[in-house]
Amino acid sequence: MAQYHEFTLDQGTDATIELHLVDANGAAKNLLGYSLAGKIKKNYNSDSSETTSFTTVITSNDNGTATLSLTNTQTDALKAGRHVYDVELSFNDSDGNTIVERVLEGRIQVTPSVTK
Repeated sequence: MAQYHEFTLDQGTDATIELHLVDANGAAKNLLGYSLAGKIKKNYNSDSSETTSFTTVITSNDNGTATLSLTNTQTDALKAGRHVYDVELSFNDSDGNTIVERVLEGRIQVTPSVTK
């Protein structure tokens, strides 16, 4: 089951979220061979044209760290208010099957910008 977390982002600013992923025993998850993807929508039923994708980077395979980021242009395009998001970790097993695990989900509050 994914961890739930709420974030607040300022509209029109760059944003970075650092993840520290752990395995079932609480040890840093080895991310070698994994990929990460995450998206934000105004609500769960929004169509794909209303979806913003995080730029995702696995920063350390051994330490289980990764970053999610949005540019100031991306956050400026988000409507002020509450949004939903999730982040999925995936890898291909030895049989070539893609295994997907949702690792993080929740709400993002976007605060409006006055200075543009």
